[in-house]
Amino acid sequence: MSEAPHSLPGSAPPAEAPIVAPGSVSLLDIFVGFFIIGATSFGGGVVAYLRTGLVNRRRWIDDVTFVELLSICQTLPGLNASNMAILVGDRLRGTAGAAVALAAICLPGGLMMMAAAAAYAASQGHSGNTVGAILHGASAAAVGLVLSVTFQLGRKTLGRFMDFIFVALTVIGVNVLHQSVLLVLFVVGAMAIVWYRPAARPQGEATK
Repeated sequence: MSEAPHSLPGSAPPAEAPIVAPGSVSLLDIFVGFFIIGATSFGGGVVAYLRTGLVNRRRWIDDVTFVELLSICQTLPGLNASNMAILVGDRLRGTAGAAVALAAICLPGGLMMMAAAAAYAASQGHSGNTVGAILHGASAAAVGLVLSVTFQLGRKTLGRFMDFIFVALTVIGVNVLHQSVLLVLFVVGAMAIVWYRPAARPQGEATK
């Protein structure tokens, strides 16, 4: 297994353990890691589960890399979870790692959705819809998970005043102006690139 030295099999490495080197993670580890994420990411807050599993628990990537890969996932078609599995799997073990990670993260969700769909269909038309109540509660929990991971990532990646300006512009573009996420990311991303290009960066920030 690719856990940190002296850690028990299947146990989480220390919080500040070094990031695992690409190529040192086996395909079985990748399958198990993403299968667990796919099987336990209830309620739609998959970003929180991905960060906990990939950054905190297995140390396959750090927070900065996680945010970079998540940005790529959000600018491409498809689900964030499957896109992230492909990117991280490819980073760890190339094309084979990407294929294994994608299959592992999709398999449990596909099987459970088939069962949930059957239960939901069977519950329609009955008073006291238990399945509907469960889904409503899971949605609220998902919002809490997204807020939690947003706060955790923000503490580590937002260090300068202009970072918050770009965050505010993104929120305004999506939630107030109702523009597409892709368009907002393209415009705000271009502005951030111009602002943070090395030649334009203030000298005081160059050493941070």
